[in-house]
Amino acid sequence: MMLVVIDTNILVSAFWSKDGNPFKILGLVLFGRIKPCFDSRILQEYREVLSRPRLGFSKAEVDGVLQAIEDAGLSVVPEPLDTPFADESDRKFYEAAKFCGAKLITGNQKHFPREPDVVTAADFLAAL
Repeated sequence: MMLVVIDTNILVSAFWSKDGNPFKILGLVLFGRIKPCFDSRILQEYREVLSRPRLGFSKAEVDGVLQAIEDAGLSVVPEPLDTPFADESDRKFYEAAKFCGAKLITGNQKHFPREPDVVTAADFLAAL
């Protein structure tokens, strides 16, 4: 099964649009077609961001999706990497992806090193 790390912006987009590529990515997780890798920092960011009142997502909706990701996924403790990041909050996703040998799916490729395993939702789906 293919391992992936999902950037938070993909989850936010999946909640906003039920017909976009991020929602399709989430569907692949929920139906067991891909396996998300995460660590405690990633789960904490998911919960923090998705629970922001201005986004308007219900607690039940957020809890359900996060529980499904945890149930379907692989929890890891990645090794720290020395790769420089303009925004240190992105480092955790990259470290988890490298540790798992996973694709990193993001809406902000420019925040990560330019590598073939750092992809947009559209590029990921096209390659499946």
